[in-house]
Amino acid sequence: MDGLIHITDLSWGRVNHPEEIVQLDQKLNVVILDFDDDKKRIALGLKQLTPHPWDSVDPDLKVGDKVKGKVVVMADYGAFVEINTGVEGLIHVSEMSWSQHLRSAQEFLKVGDEVEAVILTLDRTERKMSLGIKQLKPDPWQNIDEKYTVGSKHTAKVRNFTNFGVFVEIEEGVDGLIHISDLSWTKKIKHPAEFTSIDSEIEVIVLEIDKENRRLSLGHKQLEENPWDVFENLFTIDSIHEGTVVEVFDKGAVIALPYGVEGFVTPKHLVKEDGTIGKVDERMQFKVIEFNKSAKKIILSHSRVYEDEKKAVETTARKPETEPSRKSSRKTKPNVEKTTLGDITQLAALKEEMEEKASKASKK
Repeated sequence: MDGLIHITDLSWGRVNHPEEIVQLDQKLNVVILDFDDDKKRIALGLKQLTPHPWDSVDPDLKVGDKVKGKVVVMADYGAFVEINTGVEGLIHVSEMSWSQHLRSAQEFLKVGDEVEAVILTLDRTERKMSLGIKQLKPDPWQNIDEKYTVGSKHTAKVRNFTNFGVFVEIEEGVDGLIHISDLSWTKKIKHPAEFTSIDSEIEVIVLEIDKENRRLSLGHKQLEENPWDVFENLFTIDSIHEGTVVEVFDKGAVIALPYGVEGFVTPKHLVKEDGTIGKVDERMQFKVIEFNKSAKKIILSHSRVYEDEKKAVETTARKPETEPSRKSSRKTKPNVEKTTLGDITQLAALKEEMEEKASKASKK
């Protein structure tokens, strides 16, 4: 008469192969677990001859205590750690790192690893225990106000994109959001992927701390001076600038202006003197017809450049030019700016120069 000891009934601990516990021809004392007269089968047990390991767990063991053990089973959601034969605890992947970017447990541990962990829950009745290893390190959000003060600058790693911004990680467990409007002062960005890429590093400045929700509001453009303070005096109404058509669509066109700023022109203001329409990559002269600092918007016109010149010529033809008017025309000509494309870093020097001139004028 034969009986079967299932591998799970050989030992209270994990068994990979029966040879780890028994050998052929070995005589054993066993416990009858089940008897099936119809199928002529007998289920036997060996581990049932010894007390359950959970019955011998230290009665003083409690939540918060540290334990050591070996990883015996891995899953995507966590790792099972054996702290005594037959006594296991689960380390969920969320308890492996303070990072909120959950990854596979295999990235942190593997079978056979010796680990130290903290007991998070302990249920002796159900014989269950949950463990954590991130608790061995201090929570980075405990002193977040001191380490990442508002206005402090840091280097972060791009973790994820949304339509409204970029999620970055400054350090393990410390995440922040750069809103799409805080990426650039001058570029109109439709999606963050146009500005940066996943896993790349980006310089940030802390704008706001939300300790309760463990989120930082970050900015990138704030690392530089707001160029629109300078643009206000540079792109004055009726000033003329050279620009390049970078995009044309039904409602108008986007124009690349000096210092990395963009302007907008409607279709009727993109018409050239010969009646044709400006094309992409074409360099043209544009007159500023509207400047909105708060909305960061510059409205341009190419047609107004030659139209206003024609009007000026016609007015001069009707009215004989006097000596004072000649002097006046000489003074107004320099106001027609023809700036070339430059870098945004030049704006600081330009601003200083403008402030210096203003200071001299006020002294006089």
